Amino acid sequence: MTEGLEGPGTTAASAALPAVVARVTALADRLGVSHSEVFDTARLSAASGVPEPVVQALLSGRPAGEPDVQARFLQRLDLLRRTRLKPNGRKYTQQEIADGAGMSRQQAGALINGDRRPTMEHCDAIQRFFRVHAGFLTAEDPEALTGALQSTEQELLHKLAEREAAAAADPLERLLQDHGVRGIAWRAAQLPTDQHRDKVAEWLDMLLESVKRPES
Repeated sequence: MTEGLEGPGTTAASAALPAVVARVTALADRLGVSHSEVFDTARLSAASGVPEPVVQALLSGRPAGEPDVQARFLQRLDLLRRTRLKPNGRKYTQQEIADGAGMSRQQAGALINGDRRPTMEHCDAIQRFFRVHAGFLTAEDPEALTGALQSTEQELLHKLAEREAAAAADPLERLLQDHGVRGIAWRAAQLPTDQHRDKVAEWLDMLLESVKRPES
C-alpha cells in the first residue's frame, strides 16, 4: 500500500460554497421551501461527514474545518459508524469493518483508533463498505459540505422542473405560480372601480370552471 495520505492543500471549495448556498437559497425561496429544511445542519452533517458545528460555521460564512487529513478521516469514520448502522440498529464492529473492507482486524483497529495513518486504499475500501461516495473520508470540510449542498440543489431543481411541467398544463397553476393568491388580490385591489374588480372575479370564475380538476 502507499504511504499515508497527505493534506490536499488549498482548494476552490471555500470559494464555491457561498455560490452553492446562494443558489440553494434562491431555489428554496422560489419553491416555498423553508431555509431550515434545506440547510438542516444535522442532515447536512450526516450527508457530508462534516461535524455539525463546522457545518453551522461554514453556512454562516466563517472559516472552519479540520485541516489535518488524518483527523478528518477519524471524524468521518466515527460519523459513519454512528449513522450507517446494521439492519438491527447496532454499529458495525471492527471485525465486520475489517472483513468488509478486506483488511485484517489489526489494521482496522489501528485506523479506527488513530494509531495508523490511512492510505488511499484504506479509504477506498472503507468507503465502499459503508457505501458512500469517493472522497467522503478525506475531502476538506468546505468541499464536502459543497458536495452535500449540490445534491440538495439537484433535488430542488427536480422539484422545480416537476412544478413547471404541471403549471404548463394547468393555467390556474401558472397563474398562482407567477403571482400567488396575495399577488392576484393585490393587483385586483389596484383597479380603479368595482366594475373592474368584478371583471377580474368573473374571469377567475371562468378560469376555474375551464380547469375542471378531478376530485381529490
